[in-house]
Amino acid sequence: MSAKQAFNPYLPSWEYIPDGEPYVFGDRVYVYGSHDFFNGYVFCMGDYVCWSAPVDDLGNWRYEGVIYPRNADPLNKEGKMCLYAPDVTVGPDGRYYLYYVLDKISIVSVAVSDTPAGRYEFYGYVHYPDGTRLGEREGDEPQFDPGVLTEGDRTYLYTGFCGRGDKSRTGARAVTLDKDMLTVITDPVLIVPGSEYSAGTGYEGHAFFEASSIRKVKGRYYFIYSSEVMHELCYAVSDEPLRGFKYGGVLVSNTDLHISSYKPAELPMAMGANNHGSIEQINGEWYIFYHRHTNGTWYSRQGCAEKLTLNEDGSFEQAMITSCGLNGGPLEGRREYPAYIACNLFTEKHSLYLGEPGAPKITQDGRDGDEEPGYIAGMCEGCTAGFKFFDCKGVHRVSVTTRGYAFGGSFEVRTKWDGEVLAVINIDSTNVWETFSAEAAIPDGVNAIYLTYRGGGTAMLKSFTLE
Repeated sequence: MSAKQAFNPYLPSWEYIPDGEPYVFGDRVYVYGSHDFFNGYVFCMGDYVCWSAPVDDLGNWRYEGVIYPRNADPLNKEGKMCLYAPDVTVGPDGRYYLYYVLDKISIVSVAVSDTPAGRYEFYGYVHYPDGTRLGEREGDEPQFDPGVLTEGDRTYLYTGFCGRGDKSRTGARAVTLDKDMLTVITDPVLIVPGSEYSAGTGYEGHAFFEASSIRKVKGRYYFIYSSEVMHELCYAVSDEPLRGFKYGGVLVSNTDLHISSYKPAELPMAMGANNHGSIEQINGEWYIFYHRHTNGTWYSRQGCAEKLTLNEDGSFEQAMITSCGLNGGPLEGRREYPAYIACNLFTEKHSLYLGEPGAPKITQDGRDGDEEPGYIAGMCEGCTAGFKFFDCKGVHRVSVTTRGYAFGGSFEVRTKWDGEVLAVINIDSTNVWETFSAEAAIPDGVNAIYLTYRGGGTAMLKSFTLE
């Protein structure tokens, strides 16, 4: 177990960094992503920032500050455009190159730094030898979500966006860049098809949508992407960087769809939307980084991570979403935990996508940037928050800290989402956070904790305590 317990989301509850690209540089893991705002009204409203953690203490994240402001690009001096999901690679010269696309321009921009956490300085635009920028030559498809991998003097760049019904976009495409990190030296090639071109390819139902990312695992190339259903990250594998990719499977779904170990495979346990992330090996273990949605919208996303199992044949098993992703094992079974680490959050309808009226949501007080702890709002009749996993020993009481207009309300405690009720915690309607508790016979061992609200009105859930 890490020196400090790690939760999901792995960053503070008031930080919103989706589209995470994790990399180990030296003895630290760095995460690069876009930057949402709490209560944001569009995607990626902030400057690029970076967080890092020691590889042997994945619960101890350090804020590295702003690494690249949105107005640093010459085409965005007024800062009107948003910085979409970036990626970073180490060039042949040992410097760190940041690739990104602005939200209104279909070309790839590049910034560079001497250190992983910057600050990065604008470097140039990816272009063909004649100076035409990639994305602007006849026949090019719009650039989006760059993923990069450098080997020797060459860098492979993967981009694309393919919405359903749009036949003008074929799928994820890749080019090779020269050692200057800007000049395209091989023409774009299709590596994974979009939904309009997936028939007969093996990608049916999991065709490319967006979120290109590339990694090398045991000599083979793994292309990670968000599929046409949006809530899942999938992967394709090849022995070569520009061709031969075959569909591998799902790495994670931010709804836990397809997972059948604790519920029916096609039953969603959280309300999903888009997804973006990648894999990285940390201290000999593989992890998938992804994001979840908060505040009931698409625009306030937070980074999460789960341990992956790599099989002998090179395949990855789909990871279950948990509250303890980077912890290396279950959380301690006797202490208070914040409600914002809920990995399952659903109503009796079990909606697959965001948008169900009256659904609960993870949110916070204050404005973006205020270091206010997250909590769950909108817990109404039949709403359930689930937390996984805890190493329970001698737990005989469960407490909840709540507020809100909850009339005749209570929380049922279970260790399975559809299991036996082990305790009922009666709560009062209250304007401030108050704690209520009940005796509960929680079995010893590794358990999930599910809290289901019963009663009138709605409750807000700040935390729960196992004691």
